[in-house]
Amino acid sequence: MTIFEEILKKHWGYDTFRPLQGDIIQSIYDGKDTLGLMPTGGGKSLTFQVPALAMEGVCVIVTPLIALMRDQVDNLKKRRLKAACIYSGMSTSEISIILDNALYGGVKFLYVSPERLTSELFLAKFKVMQLSMIVVDEAHCISQWGYDFRPAYLNIADIRLLHPQTPVLALTATATTQVVQDIQEKLRFRQENVFRKSFYRSNIAYVVRRTDGKESELTHILNSIPGTAIVYTRNRKKTQETAVYLQRFGISADYFHAGLKNSIKEAKQDAWKRGETRVMVSTNAFGMGIDKADVRCVIHLDMPDSPEEYFQEAGRAGRDEQKAYAVCLIGKQDVPTLKRRITNAFPERDFIKEVYDLLGSFLKIGIDSGFEACREFNLGNFCKFYELPVIQTHSALKLLELAGYIEYIPEEESQSRILVLLTKEELYRLRGWDPKTEELIQTILRSYTGLFTDYAYIDEEKLSERINLSQEGIYERLQTLTRQGIISYVPRKRTPYIVYLQRREEKRYIQINRGVYEERLEKYQRRIDSMIGYIENTEICRSRSLLAYFDETNAEDCGICDVCLSRKKRKKDQLQSLMKDIVNHLSICPQTLSELITKMACPKEEAIEAIRILLDDGMLEQDESEILSVVSAE
Repeated sequence: MTIFEEILKKHWGYDTFRPLQGDIIQSIYDGKDTLGLMPTGGGKSLTFQVPALAMEGVCVIVTPLIALMRDQVDNLKKRRLKAACIYSGMSTSEISIILDNALYGGVKFLYVSPERLTSELFLAKFKVMQLSMIVVDEAHCISQWGYDFRPAYLNIADIRLLHPQTPVLALTATATTQVVQDIQEKLRFRQENVFRKSFYRSNIAYVVRRTDGKESELTHILNSIPGTAIVYTRNRKKTQETAVYLQRFGISADYFHAGLKNSIKEAKQDAWKRGETRVMVSTNAFGMGIDKADVRCVIHLDMPDSPEEYFQEAGRAGRDEQKAYAVCLIGKQDVPTLKRRITNAFPERDFIKEVYDLLGSFLKIGIDSGFEACREFNLGNFCKFYELPVIQTHSALKLLELAGYIEYIPEEESQSRILVLLTKEELYRLRGWDPKTEELIQTILRSYTGLFTDYAYIDEEKLSERINLSQEGIYERLQTLTRQGIISYVPRKRTPYIVYLQRREEKRYIQINRGVYEERLEKYQRRIDSMIGYIENTEICRSRSLLAYFDETNAEDCGICDVCLSRKKRKKDQLQSLMKDIVNHLSICPQTLSELITKMACPKEEAIEAIRILLDDGMLEQDESEILSVVSAE
């Protein structure tokens, strides 16, 4: 047993690695820059978690998914492994404590959002930190050719300069050949080194079904295919409406989107993972990093913007390698809706400049000032105040970010956190609290660990139930303890931010260059066209068409998608018709094989196949002179 297998067995309970995992682990352990392409559900996290435990130093993981980093940190802590995360919205003191812990051995896995990589505090600590590796999750985000480019990812190449000998492990589930090359260039790989697993999923049947009634077709599919399911839609309101609709028909369903509180999302997600909820209706906020192997069906009520997104979401079905379905329900408005997304995602340049100007006024940032200013920002209030369209305004902000003027950090809920500032002995010596405050402190100490060395996440709702005190009462008492210097309490909040990356300019000087606008527009147009092509295709195997997008051109027909099954049915119907014609011809007059074939209006191979079946089934016979005739019914 290798050291990696020992670690795998000890901490995760598995005896062997999945295909490709072992190769990637050995490569990064050997100090090589490594790019791993593994389909959704392929076990990407183990490719860095296992070797990091065999190496000295901190494993720094850059990921844009805050919910996922929290989930992975919690899972690692449950295995008694030292992990922490840093993301937008955390206080300076919280970040400083985590970084100090990483410096002095208190953190083995440090998850960081890409936006935090340029902060002075992070860079000062990172520079002197002993590292085992730098992991770049969702690595396609660094490529401008990818579907989800994020400018903050470009900072990763800069922090590599501080640790030039530390290997980088880049991981992604979907990437074209062009994106694969770009990832390695942007991350400054010392030499090309790619481990690729085919994206082919032999157990998934891809289906596109046209319907004028998506809801009724949805219930029909869910009643026909037993087991756990995910239903994707792009509208938060629609998630709840669809879940309620399914419940009326006796289907166990719930809804999920990014606007829900973290505690509610966690409860919904856990119920679905345990099988208490059968169907989760969600926006694309659901599914990333969720370890549930027995999803039998993924259904899209609305189509994503690109084959990459669709492939990732559909790939959450059938991770147990058993038969599963990925179904797109398509109505008359779906293709026009996809086309409209192009104008929504790329509003006119004058509109973008106007949004920039109004943003400065809204946030009270003066001309020639505001460099590195960070402001809380509510998109809904901003659009309402200036009567702006929400979707186009959101797109304008993202384009201004790509152009380097601002950083737009969307809404994320930060969970409440507590750190005890006193030692255990000092805390226990304190007295004089009212009974409820005493009970609250004792309950927190019993319920949460690590409070004296690091911030611990707490849930006021659960505390309220345990000690029969309102959440407002808990909040007030924790704030009082904070003012007294006994604890540091950071209440949860939902706050998006705007950060000015340079001084505010007059709008006439704003430059949205071709790389930000036209080139991205062209790429986005191609992705939308590819999705429309996937929807409208009725001739090419769906699996083959998806794989071809990712440059896998030698794939065979899957045999189980709707296109393949339709082709099989047409072939069977044609064969039945041909067999009937042959019987009719021979009923008039027995003939030799060559005579019969010349009279059939079909390829020779098809005629021979039909005749062979009729002979095998005893409907035709052939005498010593090789004359074919119909077997008479007695």
